[in-house]
Amino acid sequence: MSANETGAPSTLFPPLVVPGLPGVPDLPSIPDLHAPAAPPPAPSALGPEKRGAEAAQGLDLPTEPSSLQEIVRIAYDRNYSDVHLGVGEEPRYRARGDMQHTGWPVADQALFNGWLREMLTPVEIDRFQEDKEFDGSFAFPFVRVRINLLETLLGPAMVLRLIPQKIATIEDLNLPRVLEEDCQRPKGLVLVTGPTGSGKSTTLAAMVDWINRNEKRHIITIEDPIEFVHQSKSSMVRQREVGHHTKLFHNALRASLREDPDVILIGEIRDRETLTTALEASQTGHLVFGTLHTNSAVRTVERVLGMYPPEDQDNVRRSVSEALLAVISQGLIKTSDGKRAAFHDILINTDACRDYIQQAKMDEVEQIMERSAFDGMQTSNQALLQLVEAGRVDPEVALAQSLKPNELAQSLRGRQ
Repeated sequence: MSANETGAPSTLFPPLVVPGLPGVPDLPSIPDLHAPAAPPPAPSALGPEKRGAEAAQGLDLPTEPSSLQEIVRIAYDRNYSDVHLGVGEEPRYRARGDMQHTGWPVADQALFNGWLREMLTPVEIDRFQEDKEFDGSFAFPFVRVRINLLETLLGPAMVLRLIPQKIATIEDLNLPRVLEEDCQRPKGLVLVTGPTGSGKSTTLAAMVDWINRNEKRHIITIEDPIEFVHQSKSSMVRQREVGHHTKLFHNALRASLREDPDVILIGEIRDRETLTTALEASQTGHLVFGTLHTNSAVRTVERVLGMYPPEDQDNVRRSVSEALLAVISQGLIKTSDGKRAAFHDILINTDACRDYIQQAKMDEVEQIMERSAFDGMQTSNQALLQLVEAGRVDPEVALAQSLKPNELAQSLRGRQ
């Protein structure tokens, strides 16, 4: 039920006053979401000189586009990662990690409604109006985008993340070769972690693509929403999106165990129930990939164990130590040439690591990571040090990204 069906005023659209009705108080009303888009707003009150100055400081963009597709096309052509649009806000792009001005006029409600109608169905627009949140995806002719809609103090807003149509390979991304070894394993749990925007989805897509090209397996993905679209090659790939192809994430995950899968990709492990099912699947002959929002391999294991109460810790540590294959924690850092590079904190669950996980001695696990490069392991500080030594990253930038800056500073001094 939408807000206007309940009788409560909506915050999505500004109220319209209806004058001239004696004895009846003025009530807020909501414009027709599905009516044709209003004409573009008048030129910015900032004036052409101000707009030109803003654009010069930003991205030297062309005249304001007439449609959302044109806005996204600019982002695609210039390899920008995100588009930020909202009522009462100047449109912006994220370019190589930085938010950038466009110099275009501030968007009003009518313009924003037109943008919504370019991507969403009437049902989806109503769902956003009711829930004040919306996650989804949409395919323009040239690129797919992940959509997030939100309600803010100024009004509704959206963030569009561009998803490349061509899936980058492990080689293209220069990812550690140990990831290919994990893709060849018949069963177990692989966690790819990192903060939002660190490239987790891109790394997972590359790993699924490697299996798709090199193995003969049945791959099921459960995502919210689907980002990278895989075409079946040597393997058969079936992708399901929560809200479109299944109602509940956990129901789809539980059902996937009866669908003869070899590989299961879980978009994000959000709760204990999902984690428990993932552990069960990885222990019963399935290779399971999942993500978490943690910024180191050791903290990921601690987060997994922390999802369970103290009385279950012994059993959970045993299950995790037996099921876990690897944790790849990923971050992005600005390089000296203005681009960005990935760095990784990698835990491979060897026999020694397995024993320490069972004993809850995670400090010892990190020490093993530091000295086990031959097993494909490394710490994020070691990865950052390599980037500095290669001249790709400034030392100050590396220190700012480090979880243990004092330790990295000592290593940098020792190499001078």
